[in-house]
Amino acid sequence: MTINFAGKVAIVTGAGGGLGREYALELARRGAKVVVNDLGGARDGTGHSDAALKVVEEIKAAGGEAMSNGGNVAEFEQMQEMVAKTKEAWGGVHILINNAGILRDKSFTKMDVADFDLVVKIHLLGSAYATKAVWDLMREQNYGRILMTASSTGLYGNFGQTNYGAAKLGLAGFTKSLYLEGAKNNIKVNTIAPLAGTRMTEDIMPEEAFKAFSPVNVVPAALFLVSEDCPTNTIMGAGGGFFHTANVTMTRGVALPAGERTPEAVAAHWAQISDRTGETVPQSGAEQSMAAIQRLQGN
Repeated sequence: MTINFAGKVAIVTGAGGGLGREYALELARRGAKVVVNDLGGARDGTGHSDAALKVVEEIKAAGGEAMSNGGNVAEFEQMQEMVAKTKEAWGGVHILINNAGILRDKSFTKMDVADFDLVVKIHLLGSAYATKAVWDLMREQNYGRILMTASSTGLYGNFGQTNYGAAKLGLAGFTKSLYLEGAKNNIKVNTIAPLAGTRMTEDIMPEEAFKAFSPVNVVPAALFLVSEDCPTNTIMGAGGGFFHTANVTMTRGVALPAGERTPEAVAAHWAQISDRTGETVPQSGAEQSMAAIQRLQGN
């Protein structure tokens, strides 16, 4: 099976370099018309550059179709304008890859509230704004593929990245509710947790790891997750040629009878409560609630 994107229009945010650039280039190689969005800021979100224009030039030089957009994902009106211009030029939007992001790493003790606010706004709200801007159009088309960008920090934690981790896990949660709303209109929503050496990680990763985890090794996962026959509600990790899924699981737990529901009883049953044998992966909050009810009924 060959995955191609002929006839599809894709928007990639934060596509002026790193992962976003690689996504945009490969989407174009496989036939998509690509909007290369990038504010052109530095890793901390400051400044501007013509990074998006350079990627568009690369795509056009290779025979593809692309246009640049310098909209700020943290400004909803600018995302609306981007989508309107894309629809006017190419008739619709079939794929959205929410990739834009910044870092403001510090221990929580030293972190300013402004650093927390800005990282959450760019990653989490920026993805929500771009998604909201395309949502009604995708519903009208009865087709859409949306990819959020989480991270190992969001899923598992990392010292000095409380702001980043909160935003990234929030995107996984966003996916888990949004896919339910999009299902009836053939809108699939997934999350990627990339491990890649980019300008955001070049002075964080050891040099050998930086070279091994080239952004090109994440591209196969990202493009699969926005392809026509992709799954939905999936969190996929990718880096260095290794691919895996991550899941929010539920243990079988313990149903305590009335009269025994005390902190002491929870402590006494902790080993059983946290035992991962037979754990499941609920596909919605409603499914998790039903599983809890069944356990209370003795099933």
